[in-house]
Amino acid sequence: MTPQEKQKLSESDICDLFITPAIKGAGWDQLRQMRREVTLTPYNQAQS
Repeated sequence: MTPQEKQKLSESDICDLFITPAIKGAGWDQLRQMRREVTLTPYNQAQS
């Protein structure tokens, strides 16, 4: 992929092509440990 083509990628494309595969390759479970586009409100709390 050329630098010009990379410049045209959306945020979602970058996640799909580069970030998600790297995280999965590091051993993360996509169903239990990964989420995309989570909306938080003042009442939400991060769960550990």
